[in-house]
Amino acid sequence: MSTVKNYLSLVKFSHTIFAMPFALIGFCLGIINITTINNQQIIIKFILVIICMISARSAAMAFNRYLDRSFDEKNPRTAIREIPKGIISANNALRFVILSSSIFVLATYFINTICFYLSPIALFVILFYSYTKRFTALCHLVLGIGLSLAPIGAYLAVTDNFNLLPLLFSFTVIFWVSGFDIIYALQDEVFDKENKLHSIPATLGKARALRVSEVLHIASAACVIYAGYYGNFHWLYWIGIAVFAGMLLYQHSIVKPNDLSKVNIAFMTANGIASVVFAVLVIADLFIVK
Repeated sequence: MSTVKNYLSLVKFSHTIFAMPFALIGFCLGIINITTINNQQIIIKFILVIICMISARSAAMAFNRYLDRSFDEKNPRTAIREIPKGIISANNALRFVILSSSIFVLATYFINTICFYLSPIALFVILFYSYTKRFTALCHLVLGIGLSLAPIGAYLAVTDNFNLLPLLFSFTVIFWVSGFDIIYALQDEVFDKENKLHSIPATLGKARALRVSEVLHIASAACVIYAGYYGNFHWLYWIGIAVFAGMLLYQHSIVKPNDLSKVNIAFMTANGIASVVFAVLVIADLFIVK
């Protein structure tokens, strides 16, 4: 049991709360846009999508911990992580990455052909992110792109084809995740500079990095608002937008360049509420409001 707990901690399983709700939105959009699917197929695809989400994210996080282990060991903030502390060996973490990646690809095989063919590309994006901090401050956007695969991927799992509406939710995720990842990276501005790692805070400084984060979150709000008009959503959706936008505003109100004491509240609490409440209201709008 403790081993399972250690691996859940390694991949920060609680952070699944960010992308999973948007995957469920994409899945539900797929259901209402296809008539040739029965309840049994919906259940099977739902289970497979959940497996894909968990395995892909586990592979990405474990690979990030594996690749960054030398940096994590030197950083006081991250030295308590499982690999630096010796709780999980680097080799076992890498084996976990391979196992999780294999489960992801296998699950896509049972979903449909297009998801299976696209699975190596998806894996490349989410694993490649771990390298980006070594050469570009745009690493936050790459992370956003990785998580943005959730809504369009779930939609493809159901429908076998692309559509603008789930893509709008994917763009929402890109800008949203990139923005809050910049806020999180404020904590490591000095460490990143000293170790020649790239990030927006290390490149621009805390104050200007927060401005960039604000712009990205405005873009995220714009995408989700346009999605509301494009998708002809109803009143529950707009309440969801109010909550989502409110949480964006809240996190920027509590994090200041000279006060990072509430970064974790902004990162985990505000964004967790934003994604979960928004997804619940969007899905309710799809199936309840007529």
